[in-house]
Amino acid sequence: MNEFINSSGADIFFYHGLVLLGTLLIVFVLVHMLYNRRSPNSITAWLLSIILIPYLSIFLYFIIGSRKRNMRYKKENMVLKDKTTNNNIQNDIDKMLRNFGIADATGNSEFKLYFDATQAYYKLLSNIQNAKKSIFISIYIFKYDKVGKEILNALIKKAQEGLDVKVLIDSLGSFPLYLLKYRLNELKNSGANVEFFMPVFRMPFRNYINLRNHRKIYIFDNEKVLSGGGNLSKEYLGTKDDKNRWQDIMFFVQGASVERYFEIFASDWLYASKERLEYIKEDIKSDGDIYLQVVASGPDMDRDVFYEVLLSIIYGAKEKIYIITPYYIPNEALTQALIIAHHKGVEINLITPRETNHAIVNLVRSSYMRELEEAGIRIFLNEGAMLHAKAIIIDDKSVILGSVNFDNRSLFLNYEIATFIYSQKVINEVEEWAQKLILNSSFGTTSVSKPRRVFENLLRILAPQL
Repeated sequence: MNEFINSSGADIFFYHGLVLLGTLLIVFVLVHMLYNRRSPNSITAWLLSIILIPYLSIFLYFIIGSRKRNMRYKKENMVLKDKTTNNNIQNDIDKMLRNFGIADATGNSEFKLYFDATQAYYKLLSNIQNAKKSIFISIYIFKYDKVGKEILNALIKKAQEGLDVKVLIDSLGSFPLYLLKYRLNELKNSGANVEFFMPVFRMPFRNYINLRNHRKIYIFDNEKVLSGGGNLSKEYLGTKDDKNRWQDIMFFVQGASVERYFEIFASDWLYASKERLEYIKEDIKSDGDIYLQVVASGPDMDRDVFYEVLLSIIYGAKEKIYIITPYYIPNEALTQALIIAHHKGVEINLITPRETNHAIVNLVRSSYMRELEEAGIRIFLNEGAMLHAKAIIIDDKSVILGSVNFDNRSLFLNYEIATFIYSQKVINEVEEWAQKLILNSSFGTTSVSKPRRVFENLLRILAPQL
């Protein structure tokens, strides 16, 4: 009997202690969110998660709940060289970015868009094969499939020739390759350097596994760059046309802007490898007529520059805005900015896939698209292969290309790269492609039942983490 009483008392003490600990952790999480001025939507999402799945949510908060925090294991804020030295301001967007400390737009001798995945693949392969000194690659998804193996073989050959080959791979985006690192042994043994960004299993509490490097940068001889939305796998690139291959945009740059891409790559490489890179190049003239501004976005920037500039230029648009994105999950400020721009008479076209590659995204985004549609904004759901391209056209001032999706994850969590292009020719090319996408799209969202609408609206609480 005494043993039973003692056992019951111990159990009660244990459970009371567990409840007390949980309560203290919940209070700590709440205070932490308030201290860091988290948005009401983010606070609501986390609190609801804690109510529904308390201990798991608290555990996840400590891993993925913060981004711009100064701690020992966090990637340091990027320090880019101040290149704002000329008065050749392209327009008010260029001026605004300079005020944020972004280097001024520089002229480039060559710029080419690639809407065709096969052409983009051969451009990438030829630049690897023709490189003379160095090849630097930063990639989110690197798959060990037919395309991945072909790129690996090309890199191995160049490393064996004595070129400086460095490959930075996101450990979560390329998780199968991260688990099976032996597949990269031949590349490493050939003399190439390979690093994984924020390794998932190396002190996960200190590596912030929620903050992923989503940048796609391919630099050749510090003179040429390929960038855009394309990863290294058969879904994105290939030697033959494939009707199921994802639709994307890649672009090639040769000129003074290459140094900006190098600075961003070098910052990420320093964090992953502790090796500091210096920009070594031949003199590159900046007298080309294709002006670009390269903007890094993510936890390694002092401010959310890309987001703040995007919000400002939506409010400042006069005639038209095209948004091409695979994942449309904005915050309240962006939604209201688009609706206000529409009421001012700005023509707004949102082009997004009919079905994305993530079922949960399909559900969450629907509520946001219906909100735009109810305000009169045109929604086009592309019927072709998965639309993975990211492009934003603002009037005839600029087209924004790169890795940034129109969602909370890209805008606030991931390490991203965007390129602002001030060339009427390039703007026209992207707009023409957008019109082709529209011709192969259905207009407007489909009607759903009231319970479905309630469920879609409820899922907005997941938006801050998607």
